[in-house]
Parts: sequence; C-alpha cells; structure tokens
Amino acid sequence: MAATLTVGFIGAGKMATALAKGLVRAKLLKPSQLMASDPVESARHTFGTETGARTSASNLDILKFARVVVLAVKPDQASAALAEIQPALTPQHLLVSIVAGLSIAKIEAAVGQDKRIVRVMPNTPALVGASATAFALSKAATAQDGALVEKLFGAVGIVLQLKESLLDAVTGLSGSGPAYVYQFIEALSDGGVACGLPRDVATRLAAQTVLGAAKMVLETGLHPGVLKDMVTSPGGTTIEGLHELEKGKLRAVVMSAVRTATEKSKKLAQG
Repeated sequence: MAATLTVGFIGAGKMATALAKGLVRAKLLKPSQLMASDPVESARHTFGTETGARTSASNLDILKFARVVVLAVKPDQASAALAEIQPALTPQHLLVSIVAGLSIAKIEAAVGQDKRIVRVMPNTPALVGASATAFALSKAATAQDGALVEKLFGAVGIVLQLKESLLDAVTGLSGSGPAYVYQFIEALSDGGVACGLPRDVATRLAAQTVLGAAKMVLETGLHPGVLKDMVTSPGGTTIEGLHELEKGKLRAVVMSAVRTATEKSKKLAQG
C-alpha cells in the first residue's frame, strides 16, 4: 500500500475502529496515515487509543487529511454529514460509505454525480478480522477504486464486488446473518446443557463447532451438502439429529429469515 495513501473516517464507532485496526495490523497503513472524526469525545478517545491514529471533532478535517473518506455514521446521521462535507468533497476524494441502507443514488444526490463513490456492506465480525464484505461502485468510480476498496476491507475479512441491486440481499444474509448464527450457537449450547454439559463447556464446544464447520466450507471448497454427508454415517447419531432439524424445517426458516431481512433492507433504502 502506498505510503502516501491517507484514509479518514467520518464516525469513530466500532466498525470504523475495527477497520482501522485491521489496516494497521495487516501493515497496509501506518497509524499516521489514518484519522477519524466524531462529535463524541469517548468515541474519539477509543479510536485513538486502539489505533494510534489522530482524531478530530470536525468532519471537515477528514476532507483536508484523507484521500479516502469512509462514511461510518449511523443512518439517521448520514444526511447531515454528507451536507457538511459536500462543499469540500472533490473528484480527487474517494467516498466510501458503510452506512446501511444508503444507496449510491442518495449519496450522489447529496454530493454530486461526478464524485467517486463506493457503497460497502461489511458485517460485525470485522471486529475480530472475519468480516464478510460486499461492495458496489458508482458510475464515476474506477476499477482502481474497486481494487483499493477490496484491499482495504480485505484487511478484516473476505471481500466481493457485486451489483448494487444485490446489496440488500447481502444485508439480509451476511449483514444480519451473524445474529442468526449466534442464535444457532445458543441453541446448540442449550442442547448440550440439556444433556448434562456445563454451560461454559457447551458454549465453547458449540462456538468452536460452528467455527470449524465454516472453515471446512471455505477451505475445502466442497458443497456444504457434501461435507454434511461426510459426517453422516448410516444408522448413526448424526442422521437422527438431522432428521429432527428437517422436522423442524430449519432450512426453510433460515431461508425465510434471509428473505425477510432483505425485504426490510429494501424498505429502509426506499425510505
């Protein structure tokens, strides 16, 4: 990563801090190449302490400092932040938005269609370097902009470029998905406790089981159904458990959860 690259965050919350820490940890950028603004002093303090980077209470300081500007505010704060930075935003800036439900068209309406904009949908496992991120480019953004965003967000997980029309589905799947998985881990742990395991043991075993299964999917490249069959012996324990999951319509319920969350994301974007 070029020593001259500078990245600034408008909003110094958990996601901004996680991304900045990931960039430093991966040695893509030095703390001196990062900066964040936030009106909340405690957020600035946490960002500065955990990343070693500078902070400011002024969003306009980010525009003066950074070539890449990451909009990392809450959805209800986005309009005001965009209005504030619009006069100082130039075509030389790359504006990266991680604001949920904020379309490229709405950003362009606020800052101009000539601006280079990338809409990004990461998820909360960025906090532990395991995010699943998707992004889409505006018409003014270049392939080089896309490559840069892929490199930056690759510091905290995997990154995929998609059409913007698919980002609501990304929100429904990987954006909301960690909550579904947490509930599944909790259910596995409950099952272990019901069978006599101590709660701490059951939860560690459940979480590690999900982690290991996910790594198997990602690292082997095998279809999940193939991996499932590899665990399932004829007349064994696993097929009995799978039968119960089928009776409970686990797959149908999870599919419905993703679809419902996707539709909600579309409504939020329209609003």
